Amino acid sequence: MKRVATIALIILLGLIAYELFRTGKSQVTPAGQSPQAVHGSAIDQSSLYNARRLAQMPTSADEFPMAQEALRLGDREMDLAFAAGVREVQEHPPVLSAQAKQSEARLQKAEKSLEADNVRVEQLTSALSKATGIKADSLQGQLDEAKVQVQLDQDEVDNAKQELAIAGGDTQGRIEQLMKEHDDASHVADTTTVNTAIPPDRTGLVHRYQQWSELHDKKLQLWQAKQDAESAAVEFTKRRDALQSNIKTNTQPDQGTPGGGRTQAVTEDFTGSPHEASSDLVSATKRRSADMKALTSFEERIEDQKNLAETYRKWLDVVSAQQRSVIHRALSGIAVIVAILLIGIFFDSWLKRLLNKVRLDSRQADTLHAVISTGLQIIALGLILLVIFGPPSQLGTILGLAGAGLTVALKDFIVSFIGWFVLMGRNGIRLGDWVEINGVTGEVIELGMFHTVLLETGNWTDSGHPTGRRVTFTNSFAIEGHYFNFSTSGQWLWDELTLVLASSQNPYPIVEAIQKAVLEATAESAGQAEKEWQNAAHSRSMRALSAAPAINVKPVSGGVEIAVRYITRANERYQLRSKLYQAAMNLISKKDSLAPVSISEKQEPKPI
Repeated sequence: MKRVATIALIILLGLIAYELFRTGKSQVTPAGQSPQAVHGSAIDQSSLYNARRLAQMPTSADEFPMAQEALRLGDREMDLAFAAGVREVQEHPPVLSAQAKQSEARLQKAEKSLEADNVRVEQLTSALSKATGIKADSLQGQLDEAKVQVQLDQDEVDNAKQELAIAGGDTQGRIEQLMKEHDDASHVADTTTVNTAIPPDRTGLVHRYQQWSELHDKKLQLWQAKQDAESAAVEFTKRRDALQSNIKTNTQPDQGTPGGGRTQAVTEDFTGSPHEASSDLVSATKRRSADMKALTSFEERIEDQKNLAETYRKWLDVVSAQQRSVIHRALSGIAVIVAILLIGIFFDSWLKRLLNKVRLDSRQADTLHAVISTGLQIIALGLILLVIFGPPSQLGTILGLAGAGLTVALKDFIVSFIGWFVLMGRNGIRLGDWVEINGVTGEVIELGMFHTVLLETGNWTDSGHPTGRRVTFTNSFAIEGHYFNFSTSGQWLWDELTLVLASSQNPYPIVEAIQKAVLEATAESAGQAEKEWQNAAHSRSMRALSAAPAINVKPVSGGVEIAVRYITRANERYQLRSKLYQAAMNLISKKDSLAPVSISEKQEPKPI
């Protein structure tokens, strides 16, 4: 399974390297919405609107020239559009409907009344300045009535203008409205600046994806703006061609006149008066001049839209280069993650081979491998999270608060984990050791990072047979409490057996026989125990300790008590004590013969 994962990671790393090469080699050096008119205006301001919307997005230094050029071209296109709109209103006034004609007649009548009433107010004001007495009072009353009438006439003029505008016949009002809209749009264009406030470049795959998503959205809007400019250029080209065709159709050179610069309508035989002929010539000249102005305007607008489309194309190239750069850096982060995983797998395999070559106990080697592997996994996980999310802006504060919170919340786990290292130390415990923890005695059958499991065998004074119960302790006992290990330093411990003889029996021959038997049984063990203690002890008093058996005799009620104390291995304690009891009983039962009973049959120490 590990080999398959390694091969898959190597293949993935190769693919990432290929994509890194592709996204890194083609870097470009810098040189939405569909077209629509601004709401409330018949003039199409979409070019300026698109340029302003794109310029207000975060713009890098490479994009800055294109953003400024797009704003300039959008502003110029807006000026040309309003100029064309005003010229269209002036040269082609709308055909008045019956309602519009009524409104126009009403307006003319109201304007005439207003003009007459204004003249009357001026006359009354002049006369009032010269009059006195009763005549002045009369003139003052007439002047007040005339002013009121002027106000009524003004209201009538305003109402008539409003009706005419609604009916579509107020050409001058329409022109004034267009001029006001142009002034407002020009003010907006002049106050628009390119947004150069670039957010900080944060690392991490998550932030790389956010950057890529923002650039992708910007590319879509630029592409749409480019399409709008190209569509507008095509539309203006069609209108220009239609206007050129119309001019060629209605204006032909006079073949009979040298120079032939007049229109066909003028060169025909005209039977009217010279005044009407002159008026028609002036009208034809004005129409031709207006057509040429419109043709020039179309040429300028076509050129502006083409330049705008080219600007958006260059802008798209710059944004695409930035997007490739983001993808390149994201692939670098993924490559780092794959490299971390591969290094972890290779190091784990190398560590296993190294520990197999070192002369260590298999249990110690497994424990050391588990410790190092766990530490490496934690470090690798932290590095991978750092690559994915990037370093936090306030790393020290976050680590401090997180550490304090985890210390409080995971106190027992932390103490247990540290206790595991204590138990793994020189004076700790190993699998198979016979220990006593919190009054429970048993054999260690599992030693994990957070807990220790014993197979209960009862108290050390009992037979030591398993009870069948598994007892689990958290490793915090190694720090907060204490434990007894009966298997340390060669697994030696002192054992004791006690005999009571009747007062009628002579205890000394039995004591000598028992002492001799114990010496035979424990001679080799005592020598090994003394040697190990001397090597482990650092003080002279400890080095002088003897492992030789000792016998104490003391009188008790009804007889004499004999206590024999001797050294034995923990796992041989019960068997040796049984043999000594049996030998002592044989000695006591042989009252007539004091020949010693040999119990020198030694049990080989069982490995733990």
